[in-house]
Amino acid sequence: MREISAILFNDFETLDVFGPIEIFGRLTEHFHPQFYSQNGGIITSSQNVQVVTKPMSEINSDNYILFIPGGIGTRELIKDESFINNLKLLSQKAEYILTVCTGSILFSKTGLLNNRKATSNKRVFFWTTNESPEVIWIKKVRWIRDGNIYTSSGVSAGMDMTLGFISDLLGYEIAKQQSIEIEYDWKENSAWDPFSELY
Repeated sequence: MREISAILFNDFETLDVFGPIEIFGRLTEHFHPQFYSQNGGIITSSQNVQVVTKPMSEINSDNYILFIPGGIGTRELIKDESFINNLKLLSQKAEYILTVCTGSILFSKTGLLNNRKATSNKRVFFWTTNESPEVIWIKKVRWIRDGNIYTSSGVSAGMDMTLGFISDLLGYEIAKQQSIEIEYDWKENSAWDPFSELY
């Protein structure tokens, strides 16, 4: 059983979190989602969804997957040295790190993405590359894996990445079955990315 340690912050993007959590949460024999934030308490998304979280300091599982969403809240949070330091410590102990949208920019501030391939939301790709030029940013990709790190593009791409991650970890048939059960048109090819052409 692996814990999905989802790191939330005010003004996170709702679907970044709850699309993947819907998928992970259905596989109860394999995953146990938990919500954390810097100090715990109620965190509110950009769409005014409130979530009760535990402090990040309480992540103590031996087997956790760190999950970092994006959202407008990342723009200020990338300047928070205390948060970034805590995120780095947690990332170094995590079995896997998964990011959605601008969550990859937030994660990149730990330095752990330097010289590794990653992607982010194509609408803000100029900001992405300027903030962390040491990262090998790949523009035309829905999601990408580099070692134990998975990063994905904007919002709904997190669901495609999650299914891809589950396919890698548990097998294609399990991932495909989940996509069918939630009636989701899984983009199985991680290189499928028409949105990179729009921006």
